[in-house]
Amino acid sequence: MPGVRFGRWAVAVAALTSVAVPVCVTGGHAGRRAGPARPLPVEAAGSPGRQTRVAAELRYASLPAHAAPTVGLLSNTTAVEGVPPSVATGARYVEGSSVLRLASGRLKYLPDAGTTSAVVAPGHPPAWRQITRSRAWLASGRVPGSSPTQRAAAERALLAMRALLRPNGAMAAGWSPGWDYSWPRDSGFAAAAFAHTGHDAEAYRILRYSSATQRGDGTWEARTKLDGSGPPDRRRPQLDANGWVPWATWQWYRTAPEATRRARLGLLYPMIRKAADHAAGSLRQDGLPPASPDYWELMPSATTIGTAAPLLAGLNSAADLAREAGRPEDAARWERSARRLSSAIAARFAPLGYRRTADGRHGHDSAVAFMAPPFNAAPAGLSGALDDTYGALLLPNGGLTPGNDRTAPWGATAWTPSTALFALAWAATGRPDRAGRVMEWVLSKRNSLGELPEKVNGAGGPAAVAPLAWTGSITLLSLVALDGTALPTPPLRP
Repeated sequence: MPGVRFGRWAVAVAALTSVAVPVCVTGGHAGRRAGPARPLPVEAAGSPGRQTRVAAELRYASLPAHAAPTVGLLSNTTAVEGVPPSVATGARYVEGSSVLRLASGRLKYLPDAGTTSAVVAPGHPPAWRQITRSRAWLASGRVPGSSPTQRAAAERALLAMRALLRPNGAMAAGWSPGWDYSWPRDSGFAAAAFAHTGHDAEAYRILRYSSATQRGDGTWEARTKLDGSGPPDRRRPQLDANGWVPWATWQWYRTAPEATRRARLGLLYPMIRKAADHAAGSLRQDGLPPASPDYWELMPSATTIGTAAPLLAGLNSAADLAREAGRPEDAARWERSARRLSSAIAARFAPLGYRRTADGRHGHDSAVAFMAPPFNAAPAGLSGALDDTYGALLLPNGGLTPGNDRTAPWGATAWTPSTALFALAWAATGRPDRAGRVMEWVLSKRNSLGELPEKVNGAGGPAAVAPLAWTGSITLLSLVALDGTALPTPPLRP
């Protein structure tokens, strides 16, 4: 997630450093727009030298307080303009488009090649040409969903993600200040969702951007500016990206046209090799990776399942891609590392029910879903761990908190990505009824424009920015799986 995304989540943990800030801030993830500069805290229980490590992590850029989050997007596919709540009142999107019909009946849209919206007559020909092209783009792929509500939500998520995707392949997490950066994690999910809904060009464009922005050591910055010029601040890299990007590439490859996919994989393969080699080289003697910030965007005191599980998915994906690329030596090397990591996860995390950290000291974590398809083949006992974690993280408003670590209290706010991950996990493990109930809750929290928000407040209303690319991606993948299309899972070879 972006910014203070789940670092947005991080503001909730600022109490660790005796900074008084509210638990629920409008800027999370990419919104990472929550107030003055804040440190990236360490999950502290039992962590020696915690205060020193916290002091060393003053990496958040200053984020303006009181910035109104977006509730929708206008887009001509090259430029984007956020829709503030004041404009959204009484408005609705014209079906199949990113053009708003205002309460007056007039249309508000972003003209082709323009960067500023215009309000025009209801029959304005240029606006309707844009609407026609938008509908054609949707028709060129797949809008998943078995009910009108699901299909409407999927259509809106696809159009929002298309708007957030920049021409250079950068995928903005959202379009509010602080969310308007590209995270490898969010981008990977978006690439997979585009791939499984038949939008190959968009998926591949994201992967090419990931290739272009990879660091020399095979890792990625936590997030980059949308022009690809580099990170907006000095926060440390998040090792889970080395799993998410190869996994996303594998998902794209499984859906890409066979006539061209091998040649295009060749352009991405140097990225895969560097990413997988770094992931394999990061494994310690016990087979686990080191502690690293993950989707919570906090510096943990021990290895998290939110890093270990994505790296396992990435190593398995990289190995399979290596075989497709005719690189058996690479495949064998990464398969050995994947087996080591899998054994370590089984030894250290499985007995704990896949809780947040390998030391068992930081509670439940919605990242348990990363051990399920379409990320990893579900190990024995995962079904019970999913059930237990869901119950532990369930809030009175019906959604999930990212985790129940006592050092990271998220309060009464639910996070739609964490909640939707369980719909995906259950849909992919043969429990469609339970997945459907979770997805019904997620879709019921769309705002008045039909956009999926980042958070849901204690009263059950949408909160923070909308739309959020990560939630949209997980929702689309879940709906594909609920439609009966089995999402592929990278194989762990014996």
